[in-house]
Amino acid sequence: IMKFTKQNFFFLVGGMIIYVVDIGVDFWVASRYFCQGQYSWSILILCFRGLSSIVTQIFSYEWFKNDWEGTDTGKRKLVFLVHLFHCGIFIRYWFALKYGCQAAFKQTSSRGASEADPSNFIEKQAIDAVTDINMLRVFKTFLETTPQLFLQIYILMENGKTHFYQYAAIMMSFCGISLTMVDYQISLRKSLPDKDEFRVLSKFTYLFYKLLTITSWILSISLITLLSVRISVILMIFLWIGGFAWTLKQHTTFCKSKKMEYLYRTVVGIILIFSFFNIKGRRTKVCISIYYATHTVVTLGILFVYMFWKPSIIKEICFLTIVSILTVLSLVLGIIFLVVYYSHFHPSTYCTPQAYSDEVDGVAGQKVRVKTGRFQNFLMQ
Repeated sequence: IMKFTKQNFFFLVGGMIIYVVDIGVDFWVASRYFCQGQYSWSILILCFRGLSSIVTQIFSYEWFKNDWEGTDTGKRKLVFLVHLFHCGIFIRYWFALKYGCQAAFKQTSSRGASEADPSNFIEKQAIDAVTDINMLRVFKTFLETTPQLFLQIYILMENGKTHFYQYAAIMMSFCGISLTMVDYQISLRKSLPDKDEFRVLSKFTYLFYKLLTITSWILSISLITLLSVRISVILMIFLWIGGFAWTLKQHTTFCKSKKMEYLYRTVVGIILIFSFFNIKGRRTKVCISIYYATHTVVTLGILFVYMFWKPSIIKEICFLTIVSILTVLSLVLGIIFLVVYYSHFHPSTYCTPQAYSDEVDGVAGQKVRVKTGRFQNFLMQ
């Protein structure tokens, strides 16, 4: 039986605090750029924020509709209005905190009871609520936080001048990405039966694998953007088309409606620009090898072009040296952590419908309902 611990509860509280602080930092940074007359940067930051918020609200409301089928329409209309004003995530945090507090602090004497026991039902509710939040935060991370990290690093490279709010934005981006990656894997482990817990060493290995590979890739994209914004945009569009085409080939079935499924595939295509995303829960040794081999070739190609195409934009020779070393070092270390994680810490069993079913027993011990969890069709490894 899955457990919702006090540590999970504190991670949930920390994630909510960072989410709220991140909103404040975004508007603060955007206002600073606006006051300095750098309207394009301010608009871009707000656009990233707006896009991620719209997408997460759409998915959140759609999941509420699916979960609350048959409930009273007044309740659903209220939820719709809350999502319309971009506050849907706070409803989900309310349910997660409510059930999480009961599961972690009040249900201590019945850990060996059956799943039909009320305490275990509350624990399952808490885990499901946190899982939904973590899926939404994955969307937010790659639609807003990662692009903003790229934008802030690019601005630092282009202007050379640094301000406190820029460092604050970069630090919040790194914190947001880090917490999302770890929380996501915790939820994934809880959804895979008979697997070891996501222990400290596993968490750090996975965290460094993701952060270092993403950092290396963002530095590479920032360098090519300094040379030519047009080429950078073409590269990003080409990578998105490749990712979107791959999702089409995989025949994903995450959403109930075709429109939502295509929106999901569009979002996955964006995620694939920055990091590998396993969308079917199958063995992906070949796919992940091709993905990061391609990233390595493109990164080295960008560094080669940067040195020989237009070196005149470099004001100081140490600039290229430092950025190149950071890019290559992040890539090499990221690949090393990737190999270590998949060799020693990654679950070897992949998802099956049975593994993700929510079986509720009746009074006589007979199964009266089987509900397939969303995580069956949503995996990032």
